[in-house]
Amino acid sequence: MSEQTPIDSIAQEPTPMMSGPGSAGPGSKAAPQGSGALRQFLGLFVVPLLVVAMCVAVFVLFGWAAYDRNSVGDYLDDLRDTRSVFAHRRKQAAYELSKILSVDPQALQSERGAAAELRRLFRVSEDLWVRRYLALVLGHIGDRESVPLLLEGVEDRDSQIRIYSLWALGALADPSAIPVLETALADPDPGIRKTAAFALRGFSDYPVVDALSVAVEDPIADVRWNASLALAQLGSARGVPVLEQMLDRRLLSQVPDITESQKISAMIGALRALAQLAEHADSDLISRLAGEDPSLKVRQAAIVALRALEGAS
Repeated sequence: MSEQTPIDSIAQEPTPMMSGPGSAGPGSKAAPQGSGALRQFLGLFVVPLLVVAMCVAVFVLFGWAAYDRNSVGDYLDDLRDTRSVFAHRRKQAAYELSKILSVDPQALQSERGAAAELRRLFRVSEDLWVRRYLALVLGHIGDRESVPLLLEGVEDRDSQIRIYSLWALGALADPSAIPVLETALADPDPGIRKTAAFALRGFSDYPVVDALSVAVEDPIADVRWNASLALAQLGSARGVPVLEQMLDRRLLSQVPDITESQKISAMIGALRALAQLAEHADSDLISRLAGEDPSLKVRQAAIVALRALEGAS
């Protein structure tokens, strides 16, 4: 459906919680014999240990807060540090880099040799999530030298590394990746097919329309949708019937496990695509959505699409 980079949040250990001991009220029963020694033990040993534990928890929380403000250079250093006992820091660093670079692809330019180091880490890392995020990073920074590595990533045993590598190849738009992306359109895994269709939208100077036109007939809706959106971006109207189906809430409701948010995302994507194909778009259908759809976001997208159609006429 809509463009999304696959990021998984890093799970953190829960912070210990404790409730303070309550004081006995005036009407409390007398404590049984022997409880004085127990209270003394609790006061001398257990309570101080709990205080220490709480201090450690606060330290860890503030440490994570400080970590979130690290620079790209700090994250790169964390990725290099294979000796660290905190393996999750490497995973977190890869995630943070992918997030930063999705907004600012030039953020690593001041780090000498960063691209070569990222390629090396992608090659040698044994952490699947680190490799997944680094594939995104290599795509974001536009590192063409990583194409051979990413082509190897498409053959990885881990399906998510394959998906992330396909996405990165699409971001780099290197023509040497086209045969691999077109082959991936016929992969048994619909996630692979969907990502390959999405990735091919970046190859506007190459003949990929025919391969995407086959994907428009895919039995999986999400693959059809991405292929049709890609065709529209490439200026082809071959996916228009599918784009119009994406505007039909009745048909969308027949897609297994689809959420309301995903329906809205699909409809907005289709409206934007049809706005690029003004002479093939059904203005009456879009007008109805602009006035009647229950989603404000969809209505707004339909209004914008109508303006685009009017401007093209």
